[in-house]
Formats: sequence, C-alpha cells, structure tokens
Amino acid sequence: MTVTTPETVGATRGLPSLGPEGTRLLRLLDDTFEGWGLAAGARPMTMPPLLPAADLARLDYYDNFPHQAVLAAPLDLEKRLTSPFDAEHGHWAPAALEPAGLGLPSASCYAVYLDHQGRQVADDTLVTVCSWCFRKETHYEGMRRQLGFRMREVVAIGARGHAEDHLTAFTARVDAFAEAVGLSLRKEAACDPFFDKGGSKALLQRLTPVKYEFLYEDLAIASVNTHRNFFGERCDITLASTGGPAFTSCVAFGLERWLSALTRRHGGWEAATRAVLDAAGPVI
Repeated sequence: MTVTTPETVGATRGLPSLGPEGTRLLRLLDDTFEGWGLAAGARPMTMPPLLPAADLARLDYYDNFPHQAVLAAPLDLEKRLTSPFDAEHGHWAPAALEPAGLGLPSASCYAVYLDHQGRQVADDTLVTVCSWCFRKETHYEGMRRQLGFRMREVVAIGARGHAEDHLTAFTARVDAFAEAVGLSLRKEAACDPFFDKGGSKALLQRLTPVKYEFLYEDLAIASVNTHRNFFGERCDITLASTGGPAFTSCVAFGLERWLSALTRRHGGWEAATRAVLDAAGPVI
C-alpha cells in the first residue's frame, strides 16, 4: 500500500489534506495559541469564511493586496447554459458567473475589525479567532504555501498602549515557545501597506516597521502586527474612554506552516507532537 503524506496530497493545487497525526498536532497547536489569548483575557469568537467584497475594498484590501486576493461568485443560472463548465481546463468562464460580491480574506483579523465597526470598545479589548484564510500564490508547496489555510490570531483593540503591550507580551511568548519546541526562529521586519504610499503614515511605517515575522529557515510561521489607528478610523471603532479611534494590533499563527516547520525539524509527526506536548505545559 502506498502511503501519501500531507506534503504531497493536493500540494500543487495549494489544498493539501491532513491525516489523523497531522490533525492532532494542528489541534494541539491551535489549543496552545488560543490558550495564550484566553489567559490574557481574550474573548473567543467564530468568524464567517467569506466577507463582503465592498467591506474589504473599504479597507483598501484590493489596492494593497491585489496579488493575494481570491473572490467568490455564484453561478448565473441562465448564462451557465451558454457558457458551460470547461472540463478541459477545469473552470467556469467569467461569463457564467454573477458579479463577485464576496471576498475570501487572507487574514483572520479583517473579520474582527468589521465585526466591531461602529462600536465603542474598552481600552483593553482582546479577541481571539481561528479562521480559514486564502491567498493566491505564484506557486504552492505542501503545508508551506497554500491556497487555503488556517490562521489563529489574537487581536487587540483599544488604547495605543494596550495594542503595543499586546505585541510585546506575545513576542516573548512566541520566542519562549519556539525555543521550547526546538525551533530556531529569526525575527525580521516586514511591510504591510496599510497606509497610502505617499502619506506621512507611510513614511512613519518605513521608519518604524509595523510588522515583524518569525521565520523558520525561509518560512514565516508567525507575525506580530500593529496597524496604529487605521482600522479604528476606517471601521469607526471608538474608545469608550475618550471617543477617539481605537488602535489595533494582532499576533498571527499560520497553523499549517507550524506543522511544516515542526515536522521538518523533528523528522515526523510523533516527534513533533511530543515536542509540543513537552513544551506546552510550562509555556501556556
């Protein structure tokens, strides 16, 4: 019997599957990261897998990340008859689809900000979510680069100090956990274009990076991100204490990427799972 692995099943399509061992480790990791959020006071939430494309456009998503964007559209029941499914190429023609009014987000936190739009929040609000995320890539590779993947995030919404302290605390957690499971991570500044390229905020981002990635070898498996008051302003999220726009920050974990890093480091599911089980107790 030929045994296939998650690194090969669906790898070229960006849609690999996980067997029992991988599923167990993924759940163990997610429980660990969620536990950090809950211990810090985060409110667990479940977000929809799709978001209105108009809402994402209002957040400049399609201007800033057009290369990653994936859209969803229903079939046009009449036009599909004249533009049938192309079995040779494996897709529907655009003419057979209704307008694409839904977007598949590339990060879990977008839904959190949209869920809080128009609301006042406490200065120390925390939310944790795990959602399916989607990114168009130039190529796909096992669990390293996927079209659809799961991302656990712990999101801070509130006062500026709260958003900054959140990243400081979770940076220390990521560092300690990585050391405990035997992963040597490199922290590097990255850039997410949340601000107009020619504006003063864009200059500030170049001077003070808003995103740091934690890389295992050449793969980013976690990140800490501050958006200052960008989402607070765009989503009209205000502070109950002052009435001003909320600041936001988030810590993100690409779960499948952690699986890839751990199995490459430890050589297989059993050893990788044991490393996480041994580390989880004192770190959570």
